[in-house]
Amino acid sequence: MSTQNGPVTPVAPAAGTETVKLKREFGIRSAFGIAFAFISPIVALYGIFALAFSAMGPAVLWAFGAVILGQLLVALVFAQHVSRWPYEGSIYQWSRRLCGETYGWFCGWAYIWTLIITIAAASYIAASFIPVVLGIDPFSTLEQLLVSFAIVIVATSINALGRRAIAVVAAVSIAAEVVGSIGVGGTLLIFHREHSFGELFHTAGAAYGPGPFMWATVLAAVAFIGWSFVGFESAGTIAEEVKNPSRDIPKAMILSLLGVGSVVMFSALGLILAIPDYQAVLSGNVADPVADTITTHLGTGVTQPLFAIFTLGFIAAIVVVQTSASRMIWSFARDDVLPGARYLKRVTARKRLPMVAIVTTAVLGMVLLLSTLHGPLYNTLVNLTAGGFFTAFAFPVIGVLIVRIRRRPLPVGPFNLGRWSELVYWAAGAWMVFELVNIFWPRATDQPWYLQYGIMLTVGAVGLLGVLAWLAGRDKIAAADLALHSFDEVEDAAPEAGVESVTGKASTW
Repeated sequence: MSTQNGPVTPVAPAAGTETVKLKREFGIRSAFGIAFAFISPIVALYGIFALAFSAMGPAVLWAFGAVILGQLLVALVFAQHVSRWPYEGSIYQWSRRLCGETYGWFCGWAYIWTLIITIAAASYIAASFIPVVLGIDPFSTLEQLLVSFAIVIVATSINALGRRAIAVVAAVSIAAEVVGSIGVGGTLLIFHREHSFGELFHTAGAAYGPGPFMWATVLAAVAFIGWSFVGFESAGTIAEEVKNPSRDIPKAMILSLLGVGSVVMFSALGLILAIPDYQAVLSGNVADPVADTITTHLGTGVTQPLFAIFTLGFIAAIVVVQTSASRMIWSFARDDVLPGARYLKRVTARKRLPMVAIVTTAVLGMVLLLSTLHGPLYNTLVNLTAGGFFTAFAFPVIGVLIVRIRRRPLPVGPFNLGRWSELVYWAAGAWMVFELVNIFWPRATDQPWYLQYGIMLTVGAVGLLGVLAWLAGRDKIAAADLALHSFDEVEDAAPEAGVESVTGKASTW
């Protein structure tokens, strides 16, 4: 591989080199399903709706649209990367090929910890829905913790059953979420609309006063919504388990984001215009505008089935997040750049599953769940899910800009935007810098200082741990062997006979 003056080229494994391979059992529908379930319309909308609405009022619909467009730029960059390099580990593998081993290692380190914290946070939230589904009193903190452990164990069991079980869970979740989201959104919009469409251009007094919405309001809403539309890249973390990855994974990434985005926008439209009293929500008298609006118009009888769908959506998301996290760890271990790599890279004999990595994600997730016993610590950790994803995403987005500035050509994969690539790279880079600053910027609230600066603190802590881990293993990281990723097993991974030149056009090697 040439990392300084030329394109990345296929590397054959050296004689005697150990290669550990997974089984290709996922097709494009499974890759799409995993990415769709990761983003999840329910998680994307209902998980942050109260916060986003409090920042921007009914005009928050446009903030959803802005974030979807920004993330679409990122998805287009990632789609080209995975078409060039369809390897397990996605953004880690792309980043190391763009800017070197250390650069890629820190990208993967940030992403792994973000995924593991997401497993813990989503499990705890899912556990809070179960009392509503069962019609019992809310759990105590300890009870919710134990149920969260059980949810992690269930997700781990599904991952251990194999790829077919993962695909089935994702498919069932998609069906339930789409029917539930579109059904509820459509019913509210058609039969229970309380406000005119003109309200969508006003904040109703949210955050910074009445009248047309202002920039500070928009920025706050976009910051809250930003982390809701992540997960499309998960189709790339399983690249070596997907048939025809260079052609099909780019489609899965883009279509999953657009699919979830469309469902969320429609559901949000129906929900926003059906809220009985905007001021009650903005004042905090209605803590959960989603549940309040639905029960007001559709009755309490719909609450239990609705929260059952919520629970299913979160559990499916946990399953596929764990799938992504385990594959990231396995990809690191294959390159021998993690402690215990000898064990973490092992796969089962029959199904070729990275079982040690799967169990490791479960154990780490449950350890992090113990932080729920101390609320402020848990809240601080959860902040990482917002900043962590965008921090990790920034590596391959900024990395490709560094390559272009250095005027190094890139391999051309089957999915390529041609002369539009350059514009998309720079637009995605601008969006990424904007959203990173926006998410990290402390908001003026009455919360303790460590929550106001929580994202900076948690990302900084993960970064510091990463520096210590890197110092301990820097020799192995520097010596990581790209030859372990053999093209003969990646059906269509080899770049086409051309490279993307500095003008964005394809040129012959």
